[in-house]
Amino acid sequence: MKLEGRKITVNKSSKQLFDLLKNPEDYKHLMPDSLTSFEHTEDGFKFGLKGMPEVALKIAELVEDQKVVLKSASSSLDFSLIGLMNPVGESQTEVQLLFEGNFNPFIKMMVEKPLQSFINTLTDKLEQL
Repeated sequence: MKLEGRKITVNKSSKQLFDLLKNPEDYKHLMPDSLTSFEHTEDGFKFGLKGMPEVALKIAELVEDQKVVLKSASSSLDFSLIGLMNPVGESQTEVQLLFEGNFNPFIKMMVEKPLQSFINTLTDKLEQL
């Protein structure tokens, strides 16, 4: 299953944005208003949203000023959240969030809409930076 957020332009350099997205603590500011819990560690974070089970993510790949990949910390769920960055100027960066997951058809049907909504919210919050 693949989901894409819309491409946006953020008024930050790719370095500033990369530094923000590689820091687990900073994701708290990007979470939806329905956030019920948030804990961060050095290499990841765990969060809960109203009506959803807690999700734990860990930083799996960093490509300086270009890409941040978060992977599920749970072995029972196989998915990644990818942030792609493309500098469009000294202080502007084009950003797109991608979600890739391997789910059975039943799980996919249940999570597709909430996940797309989650990606859209993260995108909206990034756009406001």
